[in-house]
Amino acid sequence: MDQEQILGLITPMMAAVFMAVFLVMWKRGNMGHYVLAFAGAYFFFGLGFLATHLIPDTGAAYVFPLTQLLYSLGCVCAVWGAANRAGEAISLPVMGYIYGVSAVTLLVAIAVSDQADPRLYIVNTGYGVMFALGTMALLQANRRSAIDILVIVLFAASATQFLVRPVLTLLIAGGSGASDYRESMYYSVLSVAITIQSLMTAVTLVGACAWDQVIAERERAMRDMLTGLRARRAFEQDALATIERAKQEGVSVSLIVADIDHFKSVNDVYGHQAGDQGIAAFGSLIAGMIRNSDVAGRIGGEEFCILAWNCDGSQAEAMAERIRRRLGDTPVTGLPSDVRLTASFGVAERLENEGYGKMFARADAELYRAKEAGRDRVCAARLQGTVTTLATPEAKRETAARSAAQ
Repeated sequence: MDQEQILGLITPMMAAVFMAVFLVMWKRGNMGHYVLAFAGAYFFFGLGFLATHLIPDTGAAYVFPLTQLLYSLGCVCAVWGAANRAGEAISLPVMGYIYGVSAVTLLVAIAVSDQADPRLYIVNTGYGVMFALGTMALLQANRRSAIDILVIVLFAASATQFLVRPVLTLLIAGGSGASDYRESMYYSVLSVAITIQSLMTAVTLVGACAWDQVIAERERAMRDMLTGLRARRAFEQDALATIERAKQEGVSVSLIVADIDHFKSVNDVYGHQAGDQGIAAFGSLIAGMIRNSDVAGRIGGEEFCILAWNCDGSQAEAMAERIRRRLGDTPVTGLPSDVRLTASFGVAERLENEGYGKMFARADAELYRAKEAGRDRVCAARLQGTVTTLATPEAKRETAARSAAQ
């Protein structure tokens, strides 16, 4: 093996290293399939580099179709992985169609000429179109962090260099036959360009995956493990930000505080596992009944909060009442079939210039009023200072009976 071939192995070895890095990140970090796709991309790129450098006769009819297949698979993996990471879809049939048209055109070019120039135009155009589609998909995504923008820039640069580089290089350095392709000026430029491009893209994608893992860990730390809702600190941070936004936009927001009734008795009679199932069921119920614009969290053992966006006091009362009724109809694993959980609710609409602390205090006071009035009901503070109570018919009868006895 001569010195040129040894130097030519640098790029395949680099591809193998990055493939291993992506595999480790995917396996140990329990990350999405897009990380596995990045590993696949560098696997196929590495095989393509090896084939290009080690096949003795580059003029053989099978060389360009083989390397085109390997590089195309690498492009598909890279583009699909980047789009999937950004939450966008890439049509694999469309990518297959691009490869198919390019492959058929390449076979025709091989049949009519032994020159490398038309073959290079054809295969690089296919790669460029794939990366252009990937760039357009990334531009449509909502993610716009610095690392996301860098990925877009690199994909756009890859598309540009695949489409433009062959034309410029061959115009400047001239063409060559397929048999002496590896000794051409184009091949030297290609080797340098591919090495630099692959290194920059790989480092960026590794950084993007590492950033995703940091964000995922931070998100898990902000979530209550039992319910999937926000933990107290995360809820309060989001609530403060939402209230500030409501002040600026002049939008009504209301706070709902809920507490499962007689929860200590549930734990004492049916066990803590049943209690946990009850908390999880209530959290799941809340998550399924609020809107994407609302913020919900578990702020204590059996206490929950909902900050309802663009929602006045009456609408928040109605929301709380719907949740209360649904909870009363929801069976809980670990509890007898005829036993249902109930909850009490306090509601407060934000007053002018009021912050989260005072708003929570008013909603919490309404929660305690609901509990003192017999539980399993909604109590709300009105803007004008009046209060309302929504209760079950049974609770109303209990209140009337107590009043008659007095």
